[in-house]
Amino acid sequence: MSDWTGNRNQEPKDWALIESFIKADLDDRRRSARWRWLRRALLLVIIAALAVSYLKDEAGTSSAFGPHTAVVFINGQIAGDSPANAQSINDSLAAAFESTEAKAIVLSIDSPGGSPVQADEVYREIRRLRKLHADTPVYAVIGDTGASGAYYIAVAADKIFVNPSSLVGSIGVIMPGFGVPNLLQKLGVEDRTLTAGEHKNLLSPARAVDPVEREHVQSVLDAVHRHFITAVKAGRGARLSNNPDLFSGYFWSGDQAIALGLADAVGSVASVARDVVKHETLVDYTEVQNPLDSVLRRLGSQLGKSLGAAFKQSVTETSQAPRLQ
Repeated sequence: MSDWTGNRNQEPKDWALIESFIKADLDDRRRSARWRWLRRALLLVIIAALAVSYLKDEAGTSSAFGPHTAVVFINGQIAGDSPANAQSINDSLAAAFESTEAKAIVLSIDSPGGSPVQADEVYREIRRLRKLHADTPVYAVIGDTGASGAYYIAVAADKIFVNPSSLVGSIGVIMPGFGVPNLLQKLGVEDRTLTAGEHKNLLSPARAVDPVEREHVQSVLDAVHRHFITAVKAGRGARLSNNPDLFSGYFWSGDQAIALGLADAVGSVASVARDVVKHETLVDYTEVQNPLDSVLRRLGSQLGKSLGAAFKQSVTETSQAPRLQ
C-alpha cells in the first residue's frame, strides 16, 4: 500500500512536469511562428524595395544617356513566331517614341521580309506614332537586305538610308507551290484526301491546278500586292521614279535603289546618328520587355545573389560545413 500510495502521491508532480514540457513546447512554437511571419514580412519589404528601385532604374535608363539616337533592330524573318514579330517591334517603337531624350529613331533593318500582315502592322504603328510625336523623326537604315516585308516597314520612315551593296525592294507577293500528280501516278500513290467544301483542297500538289482556283488565288495575291504598292507610294511619294518594273518584284542594289527613288542616300546607323540626327550616342530599344517581367527577372537575380552570398558566408563561418570545390 505504501508503494501504491507513494506513486499515487507522486502522480501530480509527474503531470506538472509534463505540463511544463507541453507549455514550453507551445511557447517555442509560438515564438517560431512569430519569427516565421516576421521573416515573411521582411522578405516582402525587401522585394518591394527592390521593385521600387528597379522601376526607378528602368524609368531613368534612357534618360541616363542624355540626348541620344534610339535604335530598333529588325533582323531576320518577319513573322509572328520569330524575334522580328509585330508585337515586339511595336513595343520597342512605343518605348523609343515615349522617351523624352530620344531625338530620333533609327530602324536598323536586315531582313528578307516575311509575313505581309506582320509587316503591315509595324508599318501602320510607325505612321500612327509619327503623328503623335511629330518632332521625332524616323529613319530606316538597310544593311545587307531590306526586301519585301522589310522594305514595306522601311517606307514608313521619313528617309531610307542604304549601303551601295544592299539588296533593296522586291515589292511583290509570292505563294510557293509545286505539283507532282504524274510522279505520284507513276509511283502508284493514290491521293485519298477528303474535303468538305468544293475548293478546300485548292492548289493540292497531288492534282492538276484548276483554272478557276488559280484565278481565285491570283486575285488574292494581287490584292495583297496592291496593299503593298499603296504603302510604298504613301511612304515614298514623288521620290519614286516612273520605272515600270518598280513594283514587279525585282530587287536592286543600294545605288540602284537611290536612283529609283526607293531609298534616299548612303548611310549606316552610326553615320545617320552622327551626321543626320547630330546625336552619336546610340541606345538600343529593341530589348524592351514587359515591365513586370523585367521586375520579376531582376528580383529573382538579386534575391539569388543575396541568398548565395548569405549561404557562402554561413559556410565560411561554419568550419564543419560541406564545401563544393
